[in-house]
Amino acid sequence: MKGKWVYRGIKIALIVTAAIAIFGFLVKGLWNGLMPPIFGWHSITFLQAIGILLLSKILFGGFRGRGDMRWRHRMGERWEKMSPEEREKFSRGMRGCFGRREFQPEEQKS
Repeated sequence: MKGKWVYRGIKIALIVTAAIAIFGFLVKGLWNGLMPPIFGWHSITFLQAIGILLLSKILFGGFRGRGDMRWRHRMGERWEKMSPEEREKFSRGMRGCFGRREFQPEEQKS
């Protein structure tokens, strides 16, 4: 079981590294292709492109942790409106997607 998590962690790390590299090269290429000819600005390096990505994430995206959690409230409302059969069907579907845990809104967890 532990090996599965190690493998998954390595896989995620590789995907994140590849995404950073791709977006870094994309920003570098776009910047160097557009900004110097249009505005006369200097070309940038790959690390400067990564810095621009990080700065834009801080300024425009923020670091909100786990993201917007309004979905929990909406899902709780939907859960309350479901019949027991619909709840069971939904729980079975979630088990198929996300493992063995059953979905239960926060209010109903014990």
